[in-house]
Amino acid sequence: MDTAWVPASTWSTAVPDWKDRIREKRPLIPDLPLFDAVAEKALRIFKRLRVPDIIGNPTYGEVCDEWVFGFVRVIFGSYDPETKRRALREFFLLVPKKNGKSSIAAAIIVTAAILNERPEAELLLIAPTKQIADISFKQAAGIIRLDEELTKLFQPQDHLKKITNLRTLAVIIVKAAAADVITGSKATYILIDETHVFSTVSKAADIFVEIRGSLAARPDGFLLQITTQSKSPPSGVFKAELQKARDVRDGNFVFPMLAVLYELPPEDAVDGGWMRRETWGLVNPNLNRSVNEDYLAGEIATAQREGPEKLALIASQHFNVEIGLGLHADRWAGATYWEAAVQPGLTLDRIMAECDVCVAGIDGGGLDDLMALSVIGRHAKTRNWLQWGRAWAYPDVFERRKEIAPRLRDFQKQGDLIVCEEADQDVVEITDICERLFLSRLLPEKAGIGLDAFGIASLLDALAERGMAGDLTMAVGQGWKLQSAVTTLPRKLKDKTLRHCGQPLMAWAVGNAKTELKGSNYIVTKQAAGASKIDPLMALFNAAMLMFLNPEAVGDGMDGFFKSLAGAA
Repeated sequence: MDTAWVPASTWSTAVPDWKDRIREKRPLIPDLPLFDAVAEKALRIFKRLRVPDIIGNPTYGEVCDEWVFGFVRVIFGSYDPETKRRALREFFLLVPKKNGKSSIAAAIIVTAAILNERPEAELLLIAPTKQIADISFKQAAGIIRLDEELTKLFQPQDHLKKITNLRTLAVIIVKAAAADVITGSKATYILIDETHVFSTVSKAADIFVEIRGSLAARPDGFLLQITTQSKSPPSGVFKAELQKARDVRDGNFVFPMLAVLYELPPEDAVDGGWMRRETWGLVNPNLNRSVNEDYLAGEIATAQREGPEKLALIASQHFNVEIGLGLHADRWAGATYWEAAVQPGLTLDRIMAECDVCVAGIDGGGLDDLMALSVIGRHAKTRNWLQWGRAWAYPDVFERRKEIAPRLRDFQKQGDLIVCEEADQDVVEITDICERLFLSRLLPEKAGIGLDAFGIASLLDALAERGMAGDLTMAVGQGWKLQSAVTTLPRKLKDKTLRHCGQPLMAWAVGNAKTELKGSNYIVTKQAAGASKIDPLMALFNAAMLMFLNPEAVGDGMDGFFKSLAGAA
């Protein structure tokens, strides 16, 4: 666990059970020891403010749901009125469009301007574009103009995009983001609207450094980010901020931030799972209030007619589905045909019995990674490829990759993942399987075992000790050198000349794989997959590169093996 700040245990904002909470529509905010008097005072102010862009101008108390009130309570209730310091300094809210995001943000900044105790404080509302900045200012100014008492307390200046508190001389300033504009800021309260758009803003990282720097000497201040998901795969500063928020929520990073993210668990979003009507209310907390269910149904139906790009846009903006993860917009092409290529009843024993030649691909890394083996056999009659895989992990993986630990435990129960209890257990067991193929005379004389060019030395030594050295092993080039496997295997899966055992471990690795276009080559890399593992798929690619060489076994397969035993007898 990374630690940037050591809080009292009662102020931990981790919500490790967030998946269960969101599926059950329970609050995504943990129990915290708030300063209730401050929290309730802020909530009373927030609730009495009027919404400027709704017919009849109802109050926020009338139109908002409990999830908003809980969020407001924590923002202001984390402030200690005696020490003038905040236990939580940052807040991150990820919520789809049409859930009142910008309107709520404006009301929060006005509430902060009312409660602020610092003379001449600056409340900075930053938007990534001038258009969004204009909307933000219009909302804040509209709230003030609808309240007789607030019109006496505040002076809006439309031409300056500035609102002044006449009592404390604190000012709300709305700015479109630019590094030179933000430089030197001394803001006490900062609200960033639509962080995801900062992916396209030049020098966005510098802007965030300036923003956080301004809070260093103001322990009474806070930084609030309110955003939807990105319209393209997250990148740049948004990717960093989103990952930070997720790590805080998951308990992997201790930091004085409350992260509330209305997003489906990845496994619920894939393959169009986000389009199931019963999931809409899980990520749209204002469903049938500010966002209508029929409207969402119409948007999905229209997007399905217009194509994948429009569907991806709807998914990201209205359902907070991360493009390239839940949508698999850049997933490996073979994923589309993987499930249909299952051959029921296929096992390693059956592959060895029915094939005239087998090759083994191996991929692995450090102690916090998986070691994977993939065996491909070529059927003696049909010449179809048959595949089986297995992976190994050390306990370190479960500590360092907590987000995937439950899934790995499932694979362990299914027998596809072996958790090593002894040093080099993975090396020994992989060597055992390779030796079994070798003694069965199914491996070719050359290039029968393929490893990453940076293969583990202990594995090479173990293979050599059992007579499987020299030409039998082959270093398989990675990256663009795997292009043949990356592009050809999807074709073989589609026409079912590649069949596999239907192992959940392999399906998971295939689903995690993402492709990147580098030069004229599509590559699949561990870096692109992030925390999710693809080692079993990389082992398959390594094996495929050997099978492309059209190998011939040393003997006649298992039949030859049994004949040789009979002859010896």
